[in-house]
Amino acid sequence: MISAILFDLDGTLLDSDMDVFIPQYFRALTTKLAPVIAPAKLMEALTASTRILLRRKAGGKTNQELFWADFLPRTGCREADIVPLLDAFYTNGFPALRRFTALKPQARPLVTTAFAERFTVAIATQPVFPLAAIRHRLTWAGVDDFSYALVTCYENMHSTKPDPAFYAEICERIGHTADACIMIGNELDADIRPAAAAGLHTFWLTDEGQEGPPDLTIDYIGTLTDARDLLVSGALRAQACV
Repeated sequence: MISAILFDLDGTLLDSDMDVFIPQYFRALTTKLAPVIAPAKLMEALTASTRILLRRKAGGKTNQELFWADFLPRTGCREADIVPLLDAFYTNGFPALRRFTALKPQARPLVTTAFAERFTVAIATQPVFPLAAIRHRLTWAGVDDFSYALVTCYENMHSTKPDPAFYAEICERIGHTADACIMIGNELDADIRPAAAAGLHTFWLTDEGQEGPPDLTIDYIGTLTDARDLLVSGALRAQACV
């Protein structure tokens, strides 16, 4: 019986196209850090160090530790020179990026229902952002005020999507076996395939009538409303939460 739900954030609970959002994010960040790092050099370092995270093997250092160990030598700066500017950026600059996202009206009712039905709920977003940035995006999605068992971020994770170890790590952190968890996400290759490979149940969030690829078994396919209806129906209701 499924007792825990993992939600992707961008494209799932928040209408956000990362191909649009990330360039705007990098542009705003390089402007903020320009007093200590030339924008071109910063862009090169950010891109390379983020790529390190996306290609990493699970275990060992947190994503934050791995990022800074690679990033600082590329910039020639000290962490103490950068962190105050980053803190100011995430407090005052990052919120302006909200205009590159949009609220999904069906997201909050779905999350509300998940908690009402006594599921353990985690946010399983790509953990290459600090928690401060993810908290803002949860606010933009209208789902920031819930008591999640875990919100993945670069400070607390030792793996990234699409490594199945990312999903195994979440299950371990929230205290549920993989077969007691379901991943709800919009990206086949980042959310559904690796979650299924880790032994989780899956709900592919997509347009009505769309079918999954023949080489992949997906438990459920549908919209945010379909997912909420599934919870209300009792099909996934937790009988005993850990």
